[in-house]
Amino acid sequence: MIARSEITALVLAGGQGTRMGGADKGLLPWHGVPLALQAARRLQLQARTVAINANRHLADYRAWGFAIWPDADQQWRGPLAGLLAGLQACTTAWLACVPCDCPRFPLDLVARLAQAGVPARQDLRLARAQGHLQPLFALVPVQAADSLAEFLGRGGRRAADWFASHAAVAVDFDLPGDDPLAFTNLNTPHDWTVASAPRLL
Repeated sequence: MIARSEITALVLAGGQGTRMGGADKGLLPWHGVPLALQAARRLQLQARTVAINANRHLADYRAWGFAIWPDADQQWRGPLAGLLAGLQACTTAWLACVPCDCPRFPLDLVARLAQAGVPARQDLRLARAQGHLQPLFALVPVQAADSLAEFLGRGGRRAADWFASHAAVAVDFDLPGDDPLAFTNLNTPHDWTVASAPRLL
């Protein structure tokens, strides 16, 4: 098992919000609380420290008291650029990441990823739910930073492609009692209209 003291958690909120009309999605309120702030609060009991990857409205994000780690450039290369920023900035051996637009992700997400039995300590761990991998819900060793930088440098963008190039271990979140909507994304205005969820922490 990887100890909580070895893990930094990162909220990925650095996107352009294209499908939300260009809104900074991490600042959009869900049940009265900005999405990225909800995610950061859900991670506080799961990791040694929590940071947020954001590229706009940085003063607004910093007001919450968490470390803010922007992408290294402004090329808008997607969530993997945010993950790379986190891997390069964190001081722990492992980095857990979550996207800001899944407000129901499990409160024991990081612990279950950390407890997964794997053949080698350096394997990446990914959440899997309802038969689908959730590559942005991951626990990644900082040693993977060079590989990710190389992938982005040659034009790679899709998280699933980069994770597929590693010995990633899938951790199932379909146990009895697990929320079947835990990994539901709020990607579009339609998602916000039809989504229904209890008040979150």
